[in-house]
Amino acid sequence: MATPRRRAPRSDGEENRARIIEAARHAFTADPGASLQSISKAVGIGQGTMYRHFANREELLVTVYREDVEALIDAAPRLLDEHEPVEALRRWLGQLATYGRIKHGASRAVEAATRADLGSHYYPPFIDALGRLLTAGQETGGLRRDADADEVLLLVSFLWKADGGADWQSRAEHALGIVLDGLRAPAPL
Repeated sequence: MATPRRRAPRSDGEENRARIIEAARHAFTADPGASLQSISKAVGIGQGTMYRHFANREELLVTVYREDVEALIDAAPRLLDEHEPVEALRRWLGQLATYGRIKHGASRAVEAATRADLGSHYYPPFIDALGRLLTAGQETGGLRRDADADEVLLLVSFLWKADGGADWQSRAEHALGIVLDGLRAPAPL
């Protein structure tokens, strides 16, 4: 018996999915508790269309999580090509701050996703991307030689543990500035 052929996704379906994910990213950044209904309303689609793409809120959160982590990993080499290493690290950490805000709000879904082994799947390439930024800064003399990616990730973990609030972005930028100041190589004596 022949296996039925699976239809290729329709382009309007792919466009809807991309619009849903982008709207969800903005919604979860503004309000980590955003509902599927509020997101479908923002996209201008019905609930049926939303549920054809995402069975529940957690599935949508995991999709946003995956895309954001992949974008962070992919951003490191591009930022190094476009900026000097310390500035590339600052910009990457700024992107991490936005991701941290989404992850904070999605912590329960991300915890559920971890059961699907997302954490161990993304951790090595994530640490490699951060390590690449640090190494570039260390090689140019802009960053301390004794800092490693695991330590820096631990230092910036406040990004997804902070309580948020209206001023979360300015507070995150200020705190990241303090972290970067601590990572800078000491001036020669």
